[in-house]
Amino acid sequence: MDPSLEEHLQLKAFEGKFDVKDFIGSVSERLITQSKSEAGPFDPKPFIRTFEEAVDRLIKVRKDVQARTEQLERTVRTSEREYSKKMVDLNRGFEAVGNSFSGMETRMNEVGRTAIRIGEQLESVHLERQRAQAAYDLIDYYNQFSREDTAKLDALKKEGREGRRQVAVILRRLSTVAKEVDLPAAEKTRESIDKYCEKFEKDMLYLFDRCYRKGDPKMMHHCAQTLLDFNGGASCVQVYVNQHDFFINRIRETTTSNDTILWQALPNPERIPPKTESGLMELFAEIRTTVGQEAQIVQAVFPNPPYVMQVFLQRIFAQSIQQYVEQLLNKASTLSDLAYLRMLQLVHLQTSHLVEDLKSYELPSVTPRSPVDAMEFRRSMINAPSSAGATPSTGSLSSMLESVMEELFVQYTEGQRYLEKESRSLGELYSSHLADFTRYHEKSPKGPSSMFDRMMNQLSAAASDTTTGGSLTSSSAQAAASAFMRFRGIAAEKKQEQPTEEPVREEDGQLSLEVAEKMLKWHAEAIGRCVELTPNNDVPKHTFALLRVLAEAIGNAYIETALETTLAKLEASDPKAEPPLQLLCVLRSVDLICHLWQQYVNIALFPLASSSVTVRREMVVFNNQTISRIEGTANTFMQKMTDAVVSWLSTQLTKQKKNDFKPRNDDLRTSNTEPCTACCEMLEKVCEASKQNLSGKNLEVFLTEIGNAFHCLLLEHLRKFPVNATGGIVLVKDLKAYQDTIDTFAIPALHERFEFIRQLGNIFLLGPDILKSFITDSYLGRIDAVLLRPYLAQRSDWGQFERGFNDEGEDTVTGLPESKGLKQRLGVGRLSMMMKDLEGLRLGDGVSMNMPSIPSGFPGSFSLSARAFGGAL
Repeated sequence: MDPSLEEHLQLKAFEGKFDVKDFIGSVSERLITQSKSEAGPFDPKPFIRTFEEAVDRLIKVRKDVQARTEQLERTVRTSEREYSKKMVDLNRGFEAVGNSFSGMETRMNEVGRTAIRIGEQLESVHLERQRAQAAYDLIDYYNQFSREDTAKLDALKKEGREGRRQVAVILRRLSTVAKEVDLPAAEKTRESIDKYCEKFEKDMLYLFDRCYRKGDPKMMHHCAQTLLDFNGGASCVQVYVNQHDFFINRIRETTTSNDTILWQALPNPERIPPKTESGLMELFAEIRTTVGQEAQIVQAVFPNPPYVMQVFLQRIFAQSIQQYVEQLLNKASTLSDLAYLRMLQLVHLQTSHLVEDLKSYELPSVTPRSPVDAMEFRRSMINAPSSAGATPSTGSLSSMLESVMEELFVQYTEGQRYLEKESRSLGELYSSHLADFTRYHEKSPKGPSSMFDRMMNQLSAAASDTTTGGSLTSSSAQAAASAFMRFRGIAAEKKQEQPTEEPVREEDGQLSLEVAEKMLKWHAEAIGRCVELTPNNDVPKHTFALLRVLAEAIGNAYIETALETTLAKLEASDPKAEPPLQLLCVLRSVDLICHLWQQYVNIALFPLASSSVTVRREMVVFNNQTISRIEGTANTFMQKMTDAVVSWLSTQLTKQKKNDFKPRNDDLRTSNTEPCTACCEMLEKVCEASKQNLSGKNLEVFLTEIGNAFHCLLLEHLRKFPVNATGGIVLVKDLKAYQDTIDTFAIPALHERFEFIRQLGNIFLLGPDILKSFITDSYLGRIDAVLLRPYLAQRSDWGQFERGFNDEGEDTVTGLPESKGLKQRLGVGRLSMMMKDLEGLRLGDGVSMNMPSIPSGFPGSFSLSARAFGGAL
């Protein structure tokens, strides 16, 4: 075999990546070359022999590979059996080890439980031994005291800090035992023990005081801890607090500051309430500094720092702060109630800020600082008797500060004290501010049982009841009424006016938006104080009470009084003169003031009562009733003014001359008649005054009422005067002037009515031949011809064509069945249907022959521009 072929048939040639094409090519490469070099035809025999040899060799190689593979498989199977056997052995070994550990753990747990039981038994035995030893020592010490032998205790006390601690514990226990022993000589022994305890306490307090003066905090801590173990340490705390420089120095500094600007601003409602007082700020600044320093000292010296800090702060509030606050409030009360209330709010606000700052000094809870065990320490804190009393349980510093602040101000705000003073202050402010206004209206002429008189009667009745008990809101109203009466000098018996009294001015009695703003500003300040000084639960009730005071002042004493006086002036005016339209200005002021007032109530007061649904509902009902009462008075005034205007217009129409619309042919007027001119001038004045002083629905209702009434007057007026052809021109001029004037009212319904009037006037201009067609095609086509006959009868030529006019109407009614009369042919037969089309104008079954009566109330009534929200809760 060729060596090159032998190389390709080795086993290593088939390892790795093997390609059959490459293998065949490499085996036959030499043969192909040789075949090409030889001449002649292709000889396949060399190829056949070579490939046969290669196949034989490959078969041999395959057999070798197969034998080798079988051998390796046998070796692998043998190895797998050995590995499996080893793994089984290892698993058995691991399970044995795990079982051993489990058994060991069980035995260790048993040993541990046994040790715990032994330890508990040992501890119990130890405690019993300690208890027995302590009982033995107590009995021994008790017997020594019965023999008046204190040498052992004295020696123990001289052993230093630990000795004094042990003496403190022993004496505390001896005191407890001595109170329980009932033997013949027990009383004497008890006295000896008490004397020794008293002497020991004095010695420790003396040592604490000496160390305090030397500035030795470590020794102070020892004394405090010893006294804590002895009797709770209250006496030690009292000594520390009483001898503090802060309280000693503040005793000499108790006078208030002489801040002139502050004391001038307090009673002046025009000035902004002061927010600070120099002396109070200095005191609080010193307190902040002192507490910041003492917090560190107390924490280093005393084993129970929270309790010591609470005692220290309670002393500050009870002595320094309360004393200074009383001086400030006493001085402010001599000026006025307003000065007192402002100072109270100032002090409360600054004190609350101080309390918030002091809350940051909350110290850690009580922890024992001596080798005494925790149970012994708790017993010493809770059950230790003391001549000064046991130390109270230590609570939160924040809750303590809240409590002392409440105690500081409770004497000024409890019950009705604050609310009555606030109501009285508001009453005095309002009455003084409205003094000239009230004096003006007192001297103004009033009708019988005027609002002012009723208000005076209510104030008198309320002031007479201030000494009797009552509800929350009634008491505040009584206080305010009493202030009104007292300040204005009004009493049950009317006093004679002073001859030196200044004369009243017209402007004093007019409503002013500035005055109302000032009253609301003062009330808002009072509400701010109420929220600041009143508990949250009482804020809704107190807000309601102050709302009553405001309503009494701005509603009754101010707005309704002005309306009543204006109404009296209107009623007292000369009916023959022009109506005093200038009085309408009061309605504009009322509308603006009530709008401002109600905005204030809705935005500022009602939200404060949201926490109480009942009180809020009562406030809404009361507020709406007050506004409704004012609206009723204003409505009455508008009705009276309407009556006066309509009456004056009616009077002017009666001045129409009989022949104004029936002049001679050569007497043609170029101007309107005198009654027309007068009525138009009055209507223009009414329109101008109304638009200046009324707005919205109020303006529309007022002008509509006057326009409707004047329309009725003109319908009646046209039935009274004969009209010829020349007079028709004069009449149409008058009616056109009326229509143009009414159009300035800018009310569509009135435009329709007076367009009808103008069309009605045209029947006096047209000839008889076209009159019928005009009636059919114009506004008048909506009216039954029978209803127009009273106006047609005023034509001077009516007698000439009356029969023909009637015959045609009768023919149309009695003609063919399918024919229709004038009534049906015009579409709407009755005058009432025509008036429905003309925005509700109604003349009844015919045009009334009498002067129309003015309705007793406006259709929509006078309404204020602002109302209380939240009527439905």
